[in-house]
Parts: sequence; C-alpha cells; structure tokens
Amino acid sequence: AWLQKTSPRPRALHAGSCSPTLEHAPPRLPGLKSGRRASRRGVEAKLAGGKGKVVDLLAQDADIVCRCQGGNNAGHTVVVDSVEYDFHLLPSGIINPNVTAFIGNGVVIHLPGLFEEAEKNVQKGKGLEGWEKRLIISDRAHIVFDFHQAADGIQEQQRQEQAGKNLGTTKKGIGPVYSSKAARSGLRMCDLVSDFDGFSERFKVLANQYKSIYPTLEIDIEGELQKLKGYMERIKPMVRDGVYFLYEALHGPPKKILVEGANAELTLLVTSSNCTVGGVCTGLGMPPQNVGEVYGVVKAYTTRVGIGAFPTEQDNEIGELLQTRGREFGVTTGRKRRCGWLDLVLLKYAHMINGFTALALTKLDILDMFTEIKVGVAYKLDGEIIPHFPANQEVLNKVEVQYKTLPGWNTDISNARTFKELPVNAQNYVRFIEDELQIPVKWIGVGKSRESMIQLF
Repeated sequence: AWLQKTSPRPRALHAGSCSPTLEHAPPRLPGLKSGRRASRRGVEAKLAGGKGKVVDLLAQDADIVCRCQGGNNAGHTVVVDSVEYDFHLLPSGIINPNVTAFIGNGVVIHLPGLFEEAEKNVQKGKGLEGWEKRLIISDRAHIVFDFHQAADGIQEQQRQEQAGKNLGTTKKGIGPVYSSKAARSGLRMCDLVSDFDGFSERFKVLANQYKSIYPTLEIDIEGELQKLKGYMERIKPMVRDGVYFLYEALHGPPKKILVEGANAELTLLVTSSNCTVGGVCTGLGMPPQNVGEVYGVVKAYTTRVGIGAFPTEQDNEIGELLQTRGREFGVTTGRKRRCGWLDLVLLKYAHMINGFTALALTKLDILDMFTEIKVGVAYKLDGEIIPHFPANQEVLNKVEVQYKTLPGWNTDISNARTFKELPVNAQNYVRFIEDELQIPVKWIGVGKSRESMIQLF
C-alpha cells in the first residue's frame, strides 16, 4: 500500500499478497489488498506469490519500506544482478541502498536470526552494504527467544503424537511469542534497550514459566542473557519509537512508503499475525485513512506448503511440472510446495477482505509448456454451486472445482518486455483473470530478474 499525504490528511496506500500460496495447514488465500492511490506518498504491503520481486520493483521508487507483521517464518526472494537474496525478517526493500527499512511493532524479532540473515546476504553481494544504518526497529516490537522456538517444536511433536498430524509450522517460535504477547508476559525491544536489569528479571520469569509448561525444555538462562546483552549493544542504535517515526514520515516532506506483509491471506488460519491489509494499521501504528493503493500479488498458478485442503491441487504430472519449473520450495523451510491450477474462488475471497486496486500476476512464464491451462472458477458441494469460500476444512476438502479451460501458448515468454510481445493466448489468460475478478492486472512477471516484470499501466 502506498501511503500518501493529501489535504487535510496524508493518505496511505497498501498492497497485499494475492498469491494463492497456501502455507502450513489450512489454505492460504492469495493476499490482495486495496486502497486509494496517493499522489506523493505510498505504503505498500506484500504477502506471497512473488511478492519479494514486486516489492523490490516498487522499492526502487520508495523512500521507506516497512514490515508490519510476522517474523522470520516468512520468506521473500529477490534477484539483483543474477544474485539471489533471501529475506525473512528484514524488509526486502532494504536491498535498495536509498531505502530506509522499518520493522513495525506488529513484527516479532528473533535477534540471532536477524543478524544471521543480514550477514548471509551481505556475503552474497553489495546490496546490503550499510544496512545497520538504514534499519529502524519499533521499540514496541516483541522479541522471539530461543525457548519460544524450542516450545514451537515441542508443540508440533505433541500434535503429531496426539492427533497423528501436525500444523507444519516453521518452528520459528512465532505462535509461542504471539501467545506471550497476548498473555501480556512477552518482552519488547524497549525492555531490552532501556533497562537490561529489569529486562533480565522479566526474562527469568518468562523462561521459568515455559520450563514449567514444558518439563523437557532446557534453558540456559544466564547464558541466554549474556547473548542478549551482546545483541542489545548492536541493536540499540536501530530502535526508536515507531509510531512517531511513521507519523513524521507521513506528515513531513513527501515520502513514498511501501509496506511489505509476510505470508499470504489464508495464512490467517494457521499463523498468529494479521496477514490482511488491516495488519498494516495495527502492525505499524497508523490510522486506516493513511492506506491508499492496495496491490494483490498472485502467482499464475496456486501453491501450498504442508498439509490441508487444496481444491485445485494437481497431484500428478501437471503438479510436478509446475513444481519443477517454478522451483517451488519454501524459502524458510525448504519444503517442497504442492502445486495446482489458479483458483479464482480463493482470489475473490481475498479481494472481499482486502479490496485490491490492482494485481501483480507473477510466474506467468512457468505456464509456457502447457497446450491448455485450467482455471478454477467455482466450487460445487453436493451437486450445487456454492457462492462462498468454505470456512470448514472438511467441507473445503469435499468441494468439486469447476474449471474453465483456456488454450496455452506453448512458447517461451521470458524475453517479453511489453504486453504486446506476449503471445495472444497469454494475453487472453491475463484478460480472463481480470474479467473474472474485476481487478486490473498492473504487472506481469515472466522471469526472476527485475527486468522480467512487464508493467501494463
């Protein structure tokens, strides 16, 4: 979403992820977001389905790029000059040397993971040079501790033993730390950098609470505090009041602000943060009238990580071809993604929640090999078309997908740089999606690099 200043108030724009990437257990909708275009300020958020590349594209024209929710359970990939950078906690827009990156209060931060991520990317190329001077972290962001991650793993093991299946979490401690936040026992960045003695006492209380809940959990409390003190010295210059920072950015000299979400729309069912456009307001500390344009990012087909309902899944050669050509592995976990045809029922549902003003359709080139392409346009249940997206997973497992079959183009489109350079059938595929969703497609991805993104308007 682009945040923009208008009279009498600045308006903000928000972009979301419409990619039908379904992570973890229940399906995750492609996250689309809508808003109003702001003239000189903008905030944009991305969730899944090639959002990393879209954020990278938009960040070239942005002053500030933000993360508003989630933790290092998310994974975004950006390719610059043939170098592939992987981001989990850092806003991927930080790859642009002119961008200030902001991690909002809705994000949960694992400090070892943050520095490890930055150092790995620094070793790959020059994109992250000077990152510590360009990163601002909200003092109200909660901290993920190692015991949160250990508890996450124990919970998954218990689910497997008790129910015969688990959620397929990333085991990054996201659920446990948001639980601590909700229980008002969590610790924030302000606690770490303001009063380490007081922080230490509260850390001991929280650690002992977790040890009492999980008797097998081993925590070296004094050792952990020593490590955290070291991280505190490094992180302190980056921590400030995030609400004031963003307010000043919105009300001062005109700036373009991009918000990058984590996870896709339907991850709301299996993750602990708000993956919708609403998460931008709560996760950054800004009013809804500052949200302007909302862009949905969606793959040209559907993917999902982990167990759970997946109506358009192709558990066959088609799915294998999509997985292989798309290199569909989770950035965070490395797990192989399940693949299937594009599901417009999911996308319409995501649009109802977020209200997209435009779409970015990524990975269209992955469909180059198909002579015909199917698109899910409706669900049937007990022989009747249902007008909604089922909330219950057992019901979703039973739906019969109604497909529209379109002719493929069976030719390489990776060198196309304008819409007119695409084969007619590829153009028709894009127009069909626009007509069905009643949302214009603004960008089309035909490859991994920055240059492989076609802009239509």
